[in-house]
Amino acid sequence: MIKLDMRPNRTRGKLITFCGLDGCGKTTMLNRLRADLEKEQYKVSVTKQPTDFVRNSRIFRTYMDSPNHDEYDYRSLSLLAASDRLQHTNKIIEPMLESGQIVLSDRYFYSCLANLMARGYRDDKWIYEVAQSVIEPDAAFFFDLPVPEAIERVRKRPAEKYRFIDIELQYRLREEYIQICKLNNGVFVATDVPEDESYKIVINKVREVLKNDR
Repeated sequence: MIKLDMRPNRTRGKLITFCGLDGCGKTTMLNRLRADLEKEQYKVSVTKQPTDFVRNSRIFRTYMDSPNHDEYDYRSLSLLAASDRLQHTNKIIEPMLESGQIVLSDRYFYSCLANLMARGYRDDKWIYEVAQSVIEPDAAFFFDLPVPEAIERVRKRPAEKYRFIDIELQYRLREEYIQICKLNNGVFVATDVPEDESYKIVINKVREVLKNDR
């Protein structure tokens, strides 16, 4: 794995991204940050990747909901997700940034890379070429939680109590996220500590990003 060579954000806005395992607490952190920024009269937009176009596709649902993936090559899903993230970043997120908004993204291109690597496609170079057309976040948070605790949190959600989870994959994903964070100037946030302790890291970093913009 190598560092992603993303294009700099040259807009008036700020892009803040949130990545990590399902159940790691990223949505909780995102919602707290949104509330605090809106109290301070910042214009904030929240978005999510991949979009529903991919999330509702048959291939995506097969990999999310079933242990049997024989019908598809995972690379085809990764390419679909990468193109969706590219389209969404450049045609949805970038205009919001150009208008001066703070955009909070629940998952980002890093998740595409993490999944590709965790599933064994370590020699694929196309992912790095696509990344060159994606905007680099002003702050990229990576939330980390031991896999058993993350799965326990997911299982507490009524709609996901019986959802298929590839447990071995979660362990590999966790390691990939940690590596991606280190290589890409990410902000590592442990979430197996009191919530306020994790959030302090988030809000302090965001304040640093915003301090010269008012």
